[in-house]
Amino acid sequence: MAEVDMSDDRLLPPEPSVRALARELFAQVRDLPLVCPHGHVDPALLAEDEPFPDPAQLFIIPDHYVHRMLHSAGMSHAELGLVDVDNTPRETDSRQVWRLLCENWHLFRGTPSKLWLEMELAGVFGITTRLAADTADDVYDQLLDRLGRPEFRPRALFERFNIEALATTDDATDQLAAHRLIADDAWTGRVIPTFRPDKVLDPDQPAFHESLRTLGEVTGEDTTSYRGYLDALRQRREYFVRMGATATDHGHPSAYTADLPGTDAEKLFRRIIERDHDPVDAEQFRGHMLTQMAAMSLDDGLVMQLHPGAVRNHDPRLLARYGPDKGADIPAPTDYVNNLRPLLNKYGNEPGLTLVVSTLDESAYSRELAPLAGYYPAMLLGPAWWFYDSPHGIRRYRELVTETAGFYNTAGFNDDTRAFASIPVRHDVARRIDCGYLAQLVAEHRLSIDEAHETARAMAYTRAKEVYRL
Repeated sequence: MAEVDMSDDRLLPPEPSVRALARELFAQVRDLPLVCPHGHVDPALLAEDEPFPDPAQLFIIPDHYVHRMLHSAGMSHAELGLVDVDNTPRETDSRQVWRLLCENWHLFRGTPSKLWLEMELAGVFGITTRLAADTADDVYDQLLDRLGRPEFRPRALFERFNIEALATTDDATDQLAAHRLIADDAWTGRVIPTFRPDKVLDPDQPAFHESLRTLGEVTGEDTTSYRGYLDALRQRREYFVRMGATATDHGHPSAYTADLPGTDAEKLFRRIIERDHDPVDAEQFRGHMLTQMAAMSLDDGLVMQLHPGAVRNHDPRLLARYGPDKGADIPAPTDYVNNLRPLLNKYGNEPGLTLVVSTLDESAYSRELAPLAGYYPAMLLGPAWWFYDSPHGIRRYRELVTETAGFYNTAGFNDDTRAFASIPVRHDVARRIDCGYLAQLVAEHRLSIDEAHETARAMAYTRAKEVYRL
């Protein structure tokens, strides 16, 4: 059987003298603990600590990077085992789902998904067999054997991955039951929530009005009044802080912000509540509430994360049958200079605010985001994200932002993943690419080697701890 090339020099620069420098830098950071301040792992996974059921449930079904590529080649989501909103019949043979991946493995050549999955198989599970139609069953059986062992259960992997802290992403109305179970357990792994209020800030969300009712129920506030609505949001933020949260997270369609006078905000909220609003009102409300979230962050200290620019659920049939976050989100151009101006003009110079902004619009890195982060003390750049969390994407990110914003106006790395087993390999990829970039700067006599060592450690580990107050 063909084997995957797992050279220890993977992703390092090919030029020998630069590679030698990159090896030296990477050796210092490769085994540092993992700080994961932004991600989408289900906390119940670690609260319950049940074995992963099978390879398809671990590697394919929860990973939109994987099933979107297979769907692009004509495979249906039912064939890939995705659970639809009505629980209608689907492919329940996980071995067959795994075979589909292996039979079509050529589709992933050159993609980060191929790199991540091969690194997971080798580094986490000790399997270096190349995926193909004729190796599918053998690899599946090896994985099934390993998944049944205690050392491959979620908490054991958490400890083997050397995760120092892992933040999940949780709805504003979530009672955080899984987090309470973890906190009450004798297990010492640090798993913290992140306050994600999109469903109660965005009138275009299908569940907006239902979520407002739930917000009122869990807080005892009148969320049909603007004052009660704001009080309810403050109360939920306080609860998240008590449960260990250090950040909020906002996935709005755009970076638009606004700062409305109180009476105008109350009138707008009333139109929203009474469903008497138009798309302009919805955007105005989202923008105003982002500025309100910044004000609340100044009060409670939560780091504010904003990552606009995704046209979510581009395929309405997929959304209707399977729900959101199934791979049909597409990047779009995003204006940051004008849209962030109201928020930054009001709070961008406040020392108590940390606003981490990410983008899916690469054209904005050097033109808008790096200059903004290179000026406003409150604003930092999140890492290369989603479609650009890849070797070339991370390298382009450094090339586009460093000369204007430097390294220390960025927030370090986060893995932003639902696929738990991919966490260590995503950090490994980022560390290798950053060390290669720093090695190039040393080779060009733009940095000294001691400066490069210090910066490599910051980007891999300490910067995320500092920014997210971990």
